[in-house]
Amino acid sequence: MTQTSSIKDLARYIGQIVSINGWVYHLRSSGKIRFIVVRDGSGYVQVVAGKNDVTEEVWDLMGRLTYESSITIEGLVREDQRSPGGVELTLKDMNVHQIADEYPIQPKEHGIEFLSDNRHLWLRSKQQVAILKVRNEICQSIRDFFYERDFVLIDSPILTPTSCEGTSTLFSVDYFGEPAYLTQSGQLYVEPACMAHGKVYCFGPTFRAEKSKTRRHLTEFWMVEPEVAYADLDAIMELAESFLSYLIDRVLDRSAEQLKILERDVAKLEQITRPFKRITYDQAAKILTTPEAIQRAQEQGAPPFIPGNDFGGLDETLLTEQETSPLMVTHFPASIKAFYMEPDPVDSSKAKCVDVLAPEGYGEIIGGSERIHDHDLLLKRIRDHGLPVEPFQWYLDIRKYGSVVHSGFGMGIERAVAWLCGLPHIRETIPYPRMLNRLNP
Repeated sequence: MTQTSSIKDLARYIGQIVSINGWVYHLRSSGKIRFIVVRDGSGYVQVVAGKNDVTEEVWDLMGRLTYESSITIEGLVREDQRSPGGVELTLKDMNVHQIADEYPIQPKEHGIEFLSDNRHLWLRSKQQVAILKVRNEICQSIRDFFYERDFVLIDSPILTPTSCEGTSTLFSVDYFGEPAYLTQSGQLYVEPACMAHGKVYCFGPTFRAEKSKTRRHLTEFWMVEPEVAYADLDAIMELAESFLSYLIDRVLDRSAEQLKILERDVAKLEQITRPFKRITYDQAAKILTTPEAIQRAQEQGAPPFIPGNDFGGLDETLLTEQETSPLMVTHFPASIKAFYMEPDPVDSSKAKCVDVLAPEGYGEIIGGSERIHDHDLLLKRIRDHGLPVEPFQWYLDIRKYGSVVHSGFGMGIERAVAWLCGLPHIRETIPYPRMLNRLNP
């Protein structure tokens, strides 16, 4: 019986006849020789056939093939260092499962709306396959990082009765006659769990009803959120730094082939070093209000930065454009941050928080803070933010039964993928992006 192999493993079978299952990725011919590039999800291989080397039936079948036709190839594995994977197949036999209809995505320029409308097919393109393989490696790296450090995975709910990041960006749903919301974050649910396990994290989809059309925003995205008991802001910053360094090393090590396909300048990732530079919000504000920064904002048609406001996309870019490694900005005004952030003991107008900004203009990829652990202070902050107390009563309970200093952060997977892959837009980092004006496919 002929051995069935995946394309990525063909180099093991040089000199042998094997069978592969896949789809036609590319076709060309030169006189009495025909070439098929076949993909199977694990890789790509060129199949070569001479008219005199196969049956007339197989030769005719090759002439009828179309892009994305599904086929099984039987062929001799030959070494060829010019080909992907260092091998090619000399065709012996072929079974066609389906001759595909004319494929709408051809090797030519297509508009982004057309490609987005055909996202279910665009996923098959070489670049998109590479991106989602990098995403897969990042997601596995995240799980490995926390598992190796004895964190416990806590699955937080998707449907919640409360807001975590502000009521203006909630997707509301009817829950058997009661109002409910798609989660903005799992943080409120992993905080109680860290009091049970010490070190925990959640990893799942989150939703923000932000009416934003920037290249950095999705309405549905995945987020990883660790939470650690007995950890202050400095400790969680150290964790974030170790975490990002781990992800970068893993992607450079295990996704080199995909990064090459994406033409990612890996030198920019290789030069990232620890410790990451740290500055305060006030120091950042001074940078953003220099004449040079104000002029840059005017040139970009962006509003100038006003101290006391949160950073915009251009602000984050200006802060990091001279940096080769991520930049940590701490101690933002408490008034622009979430209600649960611990105030600085020296200046209570500042929150003990951090935003980690990626270089190359990718902006915030991690946001974290020390959490308020005093019951009365947290209750006051909930009221100050105009939030109803009753839905947060269970959250307040944590501060009544052995409350301790604890901290955590959140990282959006898609922004990390965009940065590590060097992508111009976040829509390519998730299989089916949900944006302000896109719900299909």
